[in-house]
Amino acid sequence: MSTSFLNSPPFVAPKITTIKSHNSKLSHRNFSPVNSLKPSTTPTSNSNSLQNLITTLPKLLWPNTLPPQLLISTVRTIWTSTWLLMMSQLAPSDPTGNYSRPTSQFRANINQLSRHSLTTLHLYVGLPCPWAHRTLIVRALKGLDEAIPVSIASPGIDGLWVFGGEMGGDDNANGCTTLKEVYKLRKDGYDGRSTVPMLWDVEKKEVVCNESYDIIQLLNSGFNELAKNSGLDLEPSSLKGRIEEWNRVIYPYVNNGVYRCGFAQTQEAYDAAVSDLFGTLDMLDDHLENSRYLCGDSLTIADVCFFTTLIRFDLVYNVMFKCTKKKIVEYTNLHAYMRDIYQILLDSLGKKVPARSEEIECFELLHKSQVNKKDNGI
Repeated sequence: MSTSFLNSPPFVAPKITTIKSHNSKLSHRNFSPVNSLKPSTTPTSNSNSLQNLITTLPKLLWPNTLPPQLLISTVRTIWTSTWLLMMSQLAPSDPTGNYSRPTSQFRANINQLSRHSLTTLHLYVGLPCPWAHRTLIVRALKGLDEAIPVSIASPGIDGLWVFGGEMGGDDNANGCTTLKEVYKLRKDGYDGRSTVPMLWDVEKKEVVCNESYDIIQLLNSGFNELAKNSGLDLEPSSLKGRIEEWNRVIYPYVNNGVYRCGFAQTQEAYDAAVSDLFGTLDMLDDHLENSRYLCGDSLTIADVCFFTTLIRFDLVYNVMFKCTKKKIVEYTNLHAYMRDIYQILLDSLGKKVPARSEEIECFELLHKSQVNKKDNGI
């Protein structure tokens, strides 16, 4: 996705026509929100809350899309390491103190994919990264788990993505110890930012793409001959214009907006970022009152991109990125929308979740762990 949105003016509610569902009020969205930022009553099971959070959060973020042995770790280690990575590599600011995300160096589209053999491609990801998470979701929804193997890197203490860390595994394609080493295997070499996600051509020793939005578009439509769920189209031509409209709003003000809040270097930059972020969330909450998904009744890649930020918001961005004005659990429609998509992801993988499963209860635990400092462990 282009990063030109970063130059957009301060938030003004965009003129996006609301698509109404068949029901004026969505009956599946009847969860009770928390209506105050003040801490709720202290949970009686304080001693067990953090441990439950540690074991259930990975299941919430990455259900069935990863090997079971990679699903257990600690929230403290994941996000402390990720913060070091982001601050060292991903948080440049412009002269006014605004966070300025660098552009991806390797872009690709469906036509360029024809230069590569689909059976020799390999996906590199990092679990804490929302941009990588979106590629894992589309890969799973399309049924490409067997067709496109994955290597999982962890944030290293020196700010590099490394293999063999607590939330990662081995480099199954090249046997490298860091992602930077993989990038350097290119025939022309490489000394730039080594980011995830990254789609790699094992045969040609070449980076195919390291822009997350390009990758999910490729996964959606470029691998249908290998996909088990080839009939699923997350970017149908009839909705392409709507999807692009939503991306022009959600990418700069929400996906990247949380980083603009967390990495702002001046009070003015922070205030502008907070205004943009929560103004957009308010607008989206209103829109979703009468629309199941962003583009109506069909799940699209716009929803996938939005979801990976929402699912991290209360635990990570609210706490560590200073997005403290409001939590997602306090938005009636956004909170229900997030839970709805999470359930769909589980169902698509053949795992039906009972109404009171530990995964669903994790939403409540996320809120409790944040408002109760004794329990959040961060």
